[in-house]
Amino acid sequence: MLGSTHGTLTTDSRRARVIACGEQPGPAVHGRPAEVDDLDVSGRPLYSDVPDLDRLFRPRSVAVIGASDAEGRPNTGVTRQLLAWSERVGARLHPVHPTRPSVFGIPCSPSVADLPEQVDLAVLLVADPLPVIEELAEAKVRFAVVFASGFAETGAEGAIAQARLAAAVNRSGMRMLGPNTNLNAFEHFRDDLAGPAIALITQSGHQGRPVFALQELGIRLSHWAPTGNEADLETSDFLSYFAEQPEVGAIACYVEGLKDGRSFLLAADRAARRGVPVVAVKVGRTETGARTAASHTGKLTGADAVVDAAMRQYGVIRVDGLDELQDTAALLARARPPRADGVVVYSISGGTGAHVADLATEAGLSLPELSQARQAELHQWIPEYLNVANPVDNGGHPVGDWRGRKIIDAILADPEVGVLICPITGPFPPLSDRLVQDLVDAAERTDKLVCVVWGSPVGTEPAYREVLLGSSRVATFRTVANCLTAVRAHLDHHRFVTRYRSPLDSAPRTPSPSFRKARELMRPGQQLSEHAAKQLLRAYGIRVPREQLVTSAAAAVRAAGLVGYPVVMKASGARIAHKTELGLVKIGLTSASQVRDAYRELTDIARYEDVSLDGVLVCQMVERGVEMVVGVTHDELFGPTVTVGLGGVLVEVLRDVAVRVPPFGEEQARDMCAELRGRALLDGVRGRPPADLDALVEVVLRVQRMALELGDHVAELDINPLMVLPRGQGAVALDALVVCT
Repeated sequence: MLGSTHGTLTTDSRRARVIACGEQPGPAVHGRPAEVDDLDVSGRPLYSDVPDLDRLFRPRSVAVIGASDAEGRPNTGVTRQLLAWSERVGARLHPVHPTRPSVFGIPCSPSVADLPEQVDLAVLLVADPLPVIEELAEAKVRFAVVFASGFAETGAEGAIAQARLAAAVNRSGMRMLGPNTNLNAFEHFRDDLAGPAIALITQSGHQGRPVFALQELGIRLSHWAPTGNEADLETSDFLSYFAEQPEVGAIACYVEGLKDGRSFLLAADRAARRGVPVVAVKVGRTETGARTAASHTGKLTGADAVVDAAMRQYGVIRVDGLDELQDTAALLARARPPRADGVVVYSISGGTGAHVADLATEAGLSLPELSQARQAELHQWIPEYLNVANPVDNGGHPVGDWRGRKIIDAILADPEVGVLICPITGPFPPLSDRLVQDLVDAAERTDKLVCVVWGSPVGTEPAYREVLLGSSRVATFRTVANCLTAVRAHLDHHRFVTRYRSPLDSAPRTPSPSFRKARELMRPGQQLSEHAAKQLLRAYGIRVPREQLVTSAAAAVRAAGLVGYPVVMKASGARIAHKTELGLVKIGLTSASQVRDAYRELTDIARYEDVSLDGVLVCQMVERGVEMVVGVTHDELFGPTVTVGLGGVLVEVLRDVAVRVPPFGEEQARDMCAELRGRALLDGVRGRPPADLDALVEVVLRVQRMALELGDHVAELDINPLMVLPRGQGAVALDALVVCT
């Protein structure tokens, strides 16, 4: 069930109330709901509250249940770390153990009931946390952290045990981190670093280590949330919370599975509204990865294409490797908004510049050719025979004297340039030392992004360790690939937030008149006939061909005369999925005799194949268009999704589709069409006229409305083919398949 949260109605009860009563919650103000249960027409929430997690990360008092100071005991090391952490954050620590009078010299309480004060945070170092959770509820503890494993990650029995634990937490009003979590939230965060910080969310603690290590490079971390199995607190809760923290410049996530797709989108929407970049590694691109993630955390990984699309819709930057997560999050946390999208590659080697320029272009970055005036300026300091159009090759020698800084300043002064990338493939002191210092000095005096790729495999050189890493203004990378990935993400993020308008604000909240018509056509648990499916489309304003359903050859002839020759004839029945393969479609019929013969042949084939018919459709023949497919499917995590792609009989072979999670607006619908590999067909090829893209977008938006209103009543909806006619002539749904839930 999607969209359920603590203290709210279930999705089904919310939807019933909205549809039955026509309830319309008040308008949102400043991105927040006027009513807590502001719902879309499907009954799913449009906003979520931000959990108050201040006392989880900065408690005033901490209880350690199962504390120990006995040498060789696992709990001893954990207790020692919690004691040191509590001292750093200024919290009072209370060990709890039934037989020990003290732990590390601190008086020990025999039980939770005997604690000397009400505590903010309880850390459970016990194998069976359920009884303790109930005791903590009596003591009105606000947060609990459960390390114990053996829950949903182990299979069905563990999932049942985790459900009991979650139910106890839900009844208590307390919030819980875990189970199957670790000590990452209680690490030693450096407090001597300045600038915007990275907040880290990981479902596997070890996977956050590369990002946590950024502190050694001078990049600040503010929080680490190791979410574990997410029986209560989940990735979405921390995403919402971190997006509201003023010190957080970027959020880095390692996600194995999402607990609730809608909650994740609401949290991502909050970050997008505030302009806080979110960078995520999401496991599950392959079947093997998805299976492993499920065994690790016990959650759904989601159909990867849908997860990928949903993340892009809400501006979440998805990367593949932990090194990319590290470098991209670091750049996004610290870099200022770009002044321009143009990238210049500057190097001491023509070969290096050409190579990096190729890679940058392939990565989707724009490398504008510098103006003739700018090139002439650069040639004051760079020999005429070297290329300075972009990439800029200085030949090496100018970096060793006063000319090096002049070149850098001239490049950064160009209004089309927003990013300068300087690859240094290996150290060559003293020239590389002078080059690095010039880049750092220039970066301090510009609001444009200066990136250096330090390619030395050693990484111990003073120019790297002391000068580059000592600068908060130069973004330093060890590989060209990671640099280009981060720069692309930086530019994409700021383009995204500049134009972002939350689709949740304009999502429909009450059913349309079309819904009431459509509901009468639904047949629970059945597939609709093509005729009924087209009636459903017509109810939502989607154009279908002129057609009539007939039950005799004579009626077919009369219908053909009314529809107008040439006609198409198709068998229509609730259990027919692939009419073409069965020979149940006849096209291009131009006479009454052909229509009579076609009727008899179609009904004979249906009897032979034991296919029940409700009649034969006599349809207008529509030609001269681009065959597309538009459909609705149901995703386990995100609910109804909308797909558009190249259609026709080869749709399964071509697999050229784009997907979005409703609600979305016209801009996203156009982006879907632009993503298709076969987009050129819509633009017009080989002398064919451009297709009516506006009509296609309109169909996608109408199907989205169907997905929102009927998504939980429809398991599958396919319009294939949707014939998109030449520009200005519209689009016609030639066939449709609807399977009701």
